[in-house]
Amino acid sequence: MLISLNWIKDFVEIPELSPKEIGSSFTLTTAEVEEIKITGAGLENVTCVEIKSFKPHPEADKLNLVTFDIGGGETREVVCGAPNVKVGIRVPYAPIGTTLPNGMTLEPKKIRGILSDGMLCSEVELGLGDGKAGLMELNETAKPGVKLLDYLNLGSDTILDVDNKSLTHRPDLWGYYGLAREFAAAHGKPLKNPFTEDWKKKIEAQFNSKASPLKVNVDSDSSCHAYLGLSINNIKVGTSPEFIQNRLLAAGLRPINSIVDISNYVMVELGIPNHIFDRDKISGDTLFIKKAGTDQVFKTLDETDRKLIASDTVITDINQTLVLAGIMGGLSAGVSETTKNIFLEVANWEAPEVRKTSVRLGLRSDSSQRYEKTLDSNLCYRTLLRLIEKIKEANPEAEIIGTPSVFYNEEKKSKELTLTISHAQIVSSLGMEVSVDRVTDIFTRLDFKVKNNSNVYDVTIPTYRTTKDIYCKADLIEEIGRMIGYDNIIPVSPLMGVRPIRLSQTKIFHRKIQDFLVQEAKSLEVMTYPLVGEELLTKSSWSDFSEKMILVNALSTDADRMRPSLIPSVINLAANNSKNYSHFSFFELGRSYPTYENERSQLIFGLYSKEETRFTELLSHIEKLLGHLNISYNFTGKSSKFKSMVVDQEWKGLHPHEYINIQVMGKFAGMCTTINPIILKNFKMKGYLSLAVIDITDIESKEMKDKTKYHPIAKYPSSSFDFTVVASQDVPAGDILSVLNSVKIKELKQKTVKDIFVMNEKEKAVTLRVIFESEIETLSAEFLKNAEGQLIQALDSKGFKLRS
Repeated sequence: MLISLNWIKDFVEIPELSPKEIGSSFTLTTAEVEEIKITGAGLENVTCVEIKSFKPHPEADKLNLVTFDIGGGETREVVCGAPNVKVGIRVPYAPIGTTLPNGMTLEPKKIRGILSDGMLCSEVELGLGDGKAGLMELNETAKPGVKLLDYLNLGSDTILDVDNKSLTHRPDLWGYYGLAREFAAAHGKPLKNPFTEDWKKKIEAQFNSKASPLKVNVDSDSSCHAYLGLSINNIKVGTSPEFIQNRLLAAGLRPINSIVDISNYVMVELGIPNHIFDRDKISGDTLFIKKAGTDQVFKTLDETDRKLIASDTVITDINQTLVLAGIMGGLSAGVSETTKNIFLEVANWEAPEVRKTSVRLGLRSDSSQRYEKTLDSNLCYRTLLRLIEKIKEANPEAEIIGTPSVFYNEEKKSKELTLTISHAQIVSSLGMEVSVDRVTDIFTRLDFKVKNNSNVYDVTIPTYRTTKDIYCKADLIEEIGRMIGYDNIIPVSPLMGVRPIRLSQTKIFHRKIQDFLVQEAKSLEVMTYPLVGEELLTKSSWSDFSEKMILVNALSTDADRMRPSLIPSVINLAANNSKNYSHFSFFELGRSYPTYENERSQLIFGLYSKEETRFTELLSHIEKLLGHLNISYNFTGKSSKFKSMVVDQEWKGLHPHEYINIQVMGKFAGMCTTINPIILKNFKMKGYLSLAVIDITDIESKEMKDKTKYHPIAKYPSSSFDFTVVASQDVPAGDILSVLNSVKIKELKQKTVKDIFVMNEKEKAVTLRVIFESEIETLSAEFLKNAEGQLIQALDSKGFKLRS
């Protein structure tokens, strides 16, 4: 947004500060100034001249040698390539040595062998227009030799270019009068208010009892919050005074004609958009504000066909659509040079509806930019009066017909808000002392009504600040802080006691897992995304596709739902790493989301090798980890009675032989398996991947009792016994361990699986190690032989024959 300080001075006296200081002050108190421009700079030496003759350049087809009168009978000649050169027109001339607004300094220069004595200028080169082709043509009042600034009545102006994004929450700052209030409050100057009750009555006195030629009908389902209209006859459309044209140019708008320019002028001044119809082009005696009802094509003022949909709010007559509400008017009823009678419209529209329609059509107008900020309907009537005033100034013979048509949606009308806040709260939050008088003065200058009851303020917020800006006490403190200047608040470190932080039991539990798996299992911790896609679940042959956990606004199909398990994610991770490494181990502490209400914490631990299975190694690490965590556990085979908490036991990814359930505190809370090669093939992965998954949701926050029992170093030697039994391929090793657990020998201290060897398609050999130890004596050979025989016999009775 461009802010002309000359225009702002209509409402407030700006202190004698440099443009840089004013810009810095505005940035610190209100909104960020991105650039400061000085208009008129570089134009002091530019004069008006009259072209007397021109002839083709002897060395260039598209260049001319132009001779012109610079005043006092003196003529000069320049080389010029403008297409609109002709005898008699008056144009701007910049002599040698002039530095133009674009930074270019004119120097004596030969163009195709001929010296050019300066330059005839276009609007763009002078920083006065938007790029019309050719020289800037002046009218007959531009006498040769007159300074261009004097001819244009254009004084120097400071333009602040403000970042629009920093004004999004401040709809009151999209008009110069609102901006002037900010300058007045920031610099302690009084705000000039020309829009008084007397001013209002003076304009209202021109209303009469004549019947309005146009009625207004507003449908309740439209996005209209307010609609005010008035008819005026006997209008003459011409060129706007240079004063208005210069102000519009300073604000970044292009002058069009006297009526349209007044419309834009009032919008920029007061921040409320408006629209002016050529009333003679409206069919019937009623304007309808309603939903479009059907899809249609509508030609806007920029002569572009727009595809409207049935839910768009439009303004129509009995035959056609005239305006796309809040965005742009139509070409069919626009003001032109032949317009005689007009209808003024000042309205307010539902901000989200304007925004959605604007984005869908790719059409951002000055009106839509303001409406989508949520404007205050209470300001519409003042805007209509100002519009009437400016039109009457330009057209003294104009005739107002009747009184304004007025519609307000009372439910949507913003209301004043009163907040109560103590002086102590303001001082405490800002961290610096501020006097009561200073606080009261700031609130008053910002147009807040203040009542001070023993240093407790009742602050009433005006309606134009309650639409989307001021809601709570913190907003009031912010108003004081920004006007004081955050740069004036001395930063002080908070005074807090330094106390040790006690970790939560969950964090302690997680750290124990992390420390063990990193230090003992030599594994790396990984983190996978909690969002997955259908493609990954399909590749994993996962049965639960988390249909109830699909995101409404997913960024991609690869991350459109919350994951039901960590397993598909880590298989994909392992597959990617297997391309570069032949041997690695990893773990993750993450969450799975089986349902919206059921969020589970899980540990997943994986071992990969390109040459051989690491399932036995996996069991060993998990056994040691659970012991380290003081968790009661048991390894068991598949069970048809109990459901696993971490995997469907019918999942295709489970290995037919290398699979064991982990029973934790009576629940099937985990499992160990080698991933079935069928699944690995889907990921183009070669080798062996063994995974252990444990649901720790129910135990991570509990303090586990340390069950470690300390014994003196054994006085007597232990004895180990390794042996191999034959089992079917489909029998888990856990079933064999279960048999050993059933043998009651008190000297039997440890039982582990040392190796598994596939003998053929039907059988495998499982090597076991048991350790015998006594605390009171050295075990005899006879005892050991008898104990070993009991174990072999127990296994044999269950079908696990000793391998010969």
